[in-house]
Order: sequence, then C-alpha cells, then structure tokens
Amino acid sequence: MSDKSVTISDAAARRIASILSSSPEKQALRVSVEGGGCSGFSYKFDLVEDQQDDDLVLQRDSAKVLIDQLSLVYMDGSEIDFIDNLLGQSFQIRNPNAVASCGCGTSFSI
Repeated sequence: MSDKSVTISDAAARRIASILSSSPEKQALRVSVEGGGCSGFSYKFDLVEDQQDDDLVLQRDSAKVLIDQLSLVYMDGSEIDFIDNLLGQSFQIRNPNAVASCGCGTSFSI
C-alpha cells in the first residue's frame, strides 16, 4: 500500500458534517467498495454508529469517514468529493486507480 491514502474535499467535509449533525446517533460516514455495478465495482455510503479496529479513520473538522482495509486497496489515492449542481447532489470518488467508470458515477473498474 502506498502512502497516498484517501482525502476529503472541503465540499465533502461540509456535507458529511451536516449529515452527521442531523443524525446524532451516527458517528461517521462509511465508504466501502463492493463487487457489482455496471463497471465491476461500486461505492457504498452508509452512516454508522461504530468503527472497526482496522478502519482507516479520516477526520476533517466535524466530518468523520471510515474506510475498511479491503476497500482501501481499491481506493488508495482517491479523493471523496461532494457535487451540488443542476443535475443534483451526490458524493463522488475521484479514483486514480479506476480505468473505467459508468455514467452514474458510483461504479468503476480497475
């Protein structure tokens, strides 16, 4: 594993902090990679109460993101961003390891 890790954009940090403040029983946003999706892998976003011992913990202001070690293999060097435009609002992962992605922005291949 390289030392690139994963980063959180300012926009994503603000949105995550806002979501967590409205859900006081939740501690963090978990980002994970699952098999499936139209390009082979897909990102999953969940609000969670607990972190696991081997999670990568990203903290930026009031935003806390957890990534499990298996997902980190696929996400190393990525940036978690939040997009708010005329097409809608969504979290997006800018992943330098992805060689292809689909139009929905949540599915990718390596």
